[in-house]
Amino acid sequence: MDLSRELWQANQDLAKACLHSPFVQGLARGTLPHHKFAYYVGQDAFFLETFARAYTVAAAKSPNWYGFETFHTLAHGALQELRLHQQYADRWRINLTEVQPGLATRRYVEFLMNTAWEESVGMTAIAMAPCMRLYAFLGQTLAKHDLPKHDYLEWIETYSDETFESLAQTLEDLVDRYAPEDPKLYSVYRYAMLCERDFFQMAWEWGDMDEQPGYALLS
Repeated sequence: MDLSRELWQANQDLAKACLHSPFVQGLARGTLPHHKFAYYVGQDAFFLETFARAYTVAAAKSPNWYGFETFHTLAHGALQELRLHQQYADRWRINLTEVQPGLATRRYVEFLMNTAWEESVGMTAIAMAPCMRLYAFLGQTLAKHDLPKHDYLEWIETYSDETFESLAQTLEDLVDRYAPEDPKLYSVYRYAMLCERDFFQMAWEWGDMDEQPGYALLS
């Protein structure tokens, strides 16, 4: 079994925890309060900027042209996701320029950038792969159901699409190509999965625009 698949299989408990979280189930049913989704969009946009930066750092550190080119391709994919978030923001009048990261977001982005700067290219790919594989898993799993028409179908369609699956597989190929012989890679992958779980939980628990920072309406 490839390392990327082994790591994913070893963290199925966290993948299922994300799938069955009230936030993701609310997305599936279309019952998620709009202000919680708006909070999530702002936090995820902040996170995606860091994700794109981590890709470019990894590209610069890549040992060969394949890695350099592939990491840049993945960075382009992250920028495409950011454009989708901007569309959400425009539709619901969210000011992404005033987003303040929540605790779970700060932990995640600091972990990613520290890994990108201080660790090998392979370890960076390991830290980033859980996000891509998890979102593909969530989108594909939710898309299997006969869902009613609602405001969040576009989110499900984006992450269940073959294009996103291809990006997830591309990143996992980098994991398999460049992973270092370092036992801590298992804990790095696990930590990223924990960050994903906490990110959804934060959006569910703290996505109240009247009480928490990180959500700003356009004036």
